[in-house]
Amino acid sequence: MDRVVKKMEIDILTLFPEMFEHVFQESIVKRAIESEKVKINIHNFRDFSLDIHKKVDDTPFGGGQGMVLACQPIFDAVKHFRRKESKVILLTPDGVPYKQKHAYQLSREKHLILICGHYEGFDERIRTLADMEISIGDYILTGGEIPAMVLVDSITRLLDGVIKESSHLEESFNQQLLDYPTYTKPRVYEGMEVPEVLISGDHQKIDAYRKEEARKRTLERRPDLLKEGKSFENKETD
Repeated sequence: MDRVVKKMEIDILTLFPEMFEHVFQESIVKRAIESEKVKINIHNFRDFSLDIHKKVDDTPFGGGQGMVLACQPIFDAVKHFRRKESKVILLTPDGVPYKQKHAYQLSREKHLILICGHYEGFDERIRTLADMEISIGDYILTGGEIPAMVLVDSITRLLDGVIKESSHLEESFNQQLLDYPTYTKPRVYEGMEVPEVLISGDHQKIDAYRKEEARKRTLERRPDLLKEGKSFENKETD
């Protein structure tokens, strides 16, 4: 996997910057920031509102429930931060379902701008700002802040030097398979034993066992991934 980005910058546009205060100060994301593999900037797009009260929403034309995010603050915020190499992503329930392959693709970008929607929705014209629309699942969240956190976490761990490449290449969803089962000490716990092959010392047999277990687990729990993998292979050979 070719990963040439040495440092990424991510600008997150949100109404609730305080939600991100502690999330990126833990674990691998924190390590990526401290090692200067990624720079993450959180911006309140209310700061770009021209309204005297910093209002960013309004009632929808045609009537309906709730308030809708208006164009002006978000357009001005994106225009302010966007540059030639930027990729703008809108977090929305009707975006493309987020997959590991998207995390890999986005990890090669130099600059990401993430727009977090909120309230009952956003003015349809805001879509014209986005290079890509992403959904993290078929359920309703209060806003795009948690999806933005998901993207940042999944992308930054793939940046060069953040973790060992061999670690993430063996994780779930690579090669369209779930991860194989893993064990640690003790060898026997409440009558449950570690499979004999894992303590055999035969690495060829261990590799074969793990591949087969990953395939079996995927077939049992997520057969759709195997179908997606075959579909992708067919497209590659066409």
